[in-house]
Amino acid sequence: MSAPPLKIVTLGLSITSSWRNGHATTYRGLVSELVARGHDVLFLERDVPWYAQNRDLPTPPYGRTALYSSLEELEERFAPDVRDADFVMLGSFVPQGATVAEWVLKTARGRKGFYDIDTPVTLARLARGDCEYIAPGLIPRFDIYLSFTGGPILNRVESEYGARRVRVLYCSVDPTLYRPEQRRLKWDLGYLGTYSDDRQHALDRLMLEPARRWKKGQFAVAGPLYPDNIDWPPNVQRIAHLPPPEHRAFYNAQRFTLNITRVEMIRAGYSPGVRLFEAAACATPIITDYWEGLETIFEPGKEVLVSGSPQETLGYLCLMPEAERVGVGRRARARVLAQHTSAHRAAELETYILELLPTKREGTRIPGLRASI
Repeated sequence: MSAPPLKIVTLGLSITSSWRNGHATTYRGLVSELVARGHDVLFLERDVPWYAQNRDLPTPPYGRTALYSSLEELEERFAPDVRDADFVMLGSFVPQGATVAEWVLKTARGRKGFYDIDTPVTLARLARGDCEYIAPGLIPRFDIYLSFTGGPILNRVESEYGARRVRVLYCSVDPTLYRPEQRRLKWDLGYLGTYSDDRQHALDRLMLEPARRWKKGQFAVAGPLYPDNIDWPPNVQRIAHLPPPEHRAFYNAQRFTLNITRVEMIRAGYSPGVRLFEAAACATPIITDYWEGLETIFEPGKEVLVSGSPQETLGYLCLMPEAERVGVGRRARARVLAQHTSAHRAAELETYILELLPTKREGTRIPGLRASI
C-alpha cells in the first residue's frame, strides 16, 4: 500500500444491523476494505432498540466497532478518538446528527467529512426546514461533503449550501459475498426491497401486473413492512425478511431481478442503489426503471434492461433468448468487478482524505499531524 496508515473515525447510522436500511452493507464494505489497506478504523453507532433487536452482524470482524447510548456517553468515551483521528466522517441519518456534527466539528483536530448516503432526501428535508441530522449552516464547516448521488446534485450542494469540496462516493458491493452460484431457478423475476410508498406503484407496474397477466410465471418479493391490504397475485411469493447472508442465494435463484428506484433518487438521477450492484455481482440480469445517469453505471440494453411498463417487462421475461439473458448478467458482473466493488470505494475515499491532509514542500503526505491541522 502506497498511502500512509490513517486513523479514521466514522459515525454512522448502523454497521451492526441491516434491518430496514442500506447503510449497513455500505459501511461494512467500506470499513473492511479500508482496514485491508492498512488503516485504523473505528466505527461508532448509536445503540437504539430497533437495531439492537435485529443485529445480523453484532461484532464486525474488521476495524473496531463501538456502541454508545447517548450523546453524553459519546462525548465521554470517544472524545480522544475523535480528537486524534486524521479523518472523522459523519454519516447521514445518524440520530441527533446535527448535534453530533456540532460536537465533531468542535472536537476533531483532523479533517472532517459528511457522508450523505441519502443526498436527494437530505436536500428535500433541508428545503422543508428539517435539520435533524444535518443543518445548512453545518455543511460549509466540513472539509468535504461525500455524496451517494452523483451528477448535477453535486453542484447544488456546493452552490446552494456552500460545501467546500463535494465528491461522489457511490455505494458498492463485496464480490466475495455476492457472486454467481449454480442453483435451481425458482423465479422468473424477483425483487428485494423494504416497502416504500413511493416505490409501490412501480412494483405494481413492473412486476405485479406482469404476474397477473402471465399466470404461469413465478415471482417473488422479499422485504419487510408491506401492508396487509396489498393484493398479491397467487404466483407472487412473499418473503417477509431476507438477511444479507441469504441475498446471494435469492439473486441466483432468479432468471431476472427487478430494481426499483425511490422517487427522490429518480428526480436527482445518478443514484445507483446497493441492490443494483449486488444483483449484478451475482450475474443476475437486471430489469430496472430508468433514471438520468444510469448509462454512466451500466449500459442499457447490454448490461442492464430498462422497463417502463408491464409489456416491456413481459417482453424480457417471455421473449429474450437464453444466451442473450445470460450475456446481460455476465456483462453487468464484469462492469461491477471493474468499477464498483468496495475496494474501489475505499481507494476513492483514501484519495479524497489524502488530498485534504497537509504536505511537506517536496509533496510527501504527512499523516498524523492532528495538532497542526
